[in-house]
Amino acid sequence: MLLRELEYLVALARERHFARAAEACHVSQPSLSAGIRRLETDLDVTLVRRGRRFTGLTEEGERVLLWAHRILADLDGMRDDLGQMRAGVSGTLRLGAIPTALAAASLLTTPFCVRHPHARISLGSLSSREIHRRLTDFEIDAALTYLDGEDGERAIPLYEERYLLLTPDDGDLADRPRARWTEVAALPLCLLGQEMRNRRILDELFHDAGAAVVPAIETDSVSALFAHVATHRWSSVIAHAWLHMIGVPDGMRIIPMETPSHSPQIGLVTAERSPEPVVVRALLDVARGLDLRDALDTTLRSHLAR
Repeated sequence: MLLRELEYLVALARERHFARAAEACHVSQPSLSAGIRRLETDLDVTLVRRGRRFTGLTEEGERVLLWAHRILADLDGMRDDLGQMRAGVSGTLRLGAIPTALAAASLLTTPFCVRHPHARISLGSLSSREIHRRLTDFEIDAALTYLDGEDGERAIPLYEERYLLLTPDDGDLADRPRARWTEVAALPLCLLGQEMRNRRILDELFHDAGAAVVPAIETDSVSALFAHVATHRWSSVIAHAWLHMIGVPDGMRIIPMETPSHSPQIGLVTAERSPEPVVVRALLDVARGLDLRDALDTTLRSHLAR
C-alpha cells in the first residue's frame, strides 16, 4: 500500500467524480482507478461502489477514508515538524472561524504572525458544524468557535459573547440604558439566518424571555447585516466582538441587552493529535498569553462612552 493510493481515495471522496479526482491528483483517470484497485487488493476489501459513474464509498471505504485522513495529516505534520525544527515555526496554519468570531480573529492571528514571521495563516469562515467535521478530518488545524465540548477536541476559552441592540438614533428604544428581549422582538429586525449558530442562540434567548422573533431580513453574512442596518430602517442584535471589526455605523447606536441566563463562550479549538504539530503548539502558546476578553470589553466600553 502506497501513500499515493490513500491520496487517490481522499480525492475521490472529496470530488465524487473519477475524472475530477484524477485531475486534482495530477494523474490520468486510469492511473487513479488502478491505484484505488491496488489499495482494495492490499486491504482485501471493496472501497468504492462502482457503476457507470461514482456513487459513493462502501462502509469499509468510509472507514478507510477516516484512516487515510489521519495518516496523511500525520505525514504532513511530520514534514512540518522536521522543517520547523530546522528553521523555527514555519509552514501554513489552517485556521477556521465561525462568522461571528471572525471579527476577533485578528486579535489572535496578528500576535502569532509577529512572533513567528516565517509562518503563514490560511483563515476561512466556516459554520460550527463544518469546523467540527474539518477538525475531525484534519482539514484544518484549529478554529475559533462556540465551545460545545465535542469529543476528540480540546479548547482554550477566549471570551464570552455579549449581546447589543444596534438601532437607529431615533429608534423607539434608542434612549434606553438597557434593552429588554421582549421589546426588541417587536422591532423591525435584520438578523443572521437560522442556519447560523449565532441566530439559534438568539432564538433561545428570545424564547427564554417569553418572546418570539420574526426578522424582516435574514442573511448569512455579518457584512450584509451591517449594510442593511446602516440604512436606518432596521435594528439588529449583534455580538460585541463585531464592534472590533465594523464599529457602529453613523446614525446608529448600541444599547446593551438585558443580561441573559447564560453567555456562550468563544474559544480556540484544536483536534486531539499526538504528536502535536509544532505550528499548532505555537498558536496555543500565543493564545494562552492573550486576554481577548479584556480587549473586546475595552472596545465595547469606548463605543458605549460615545
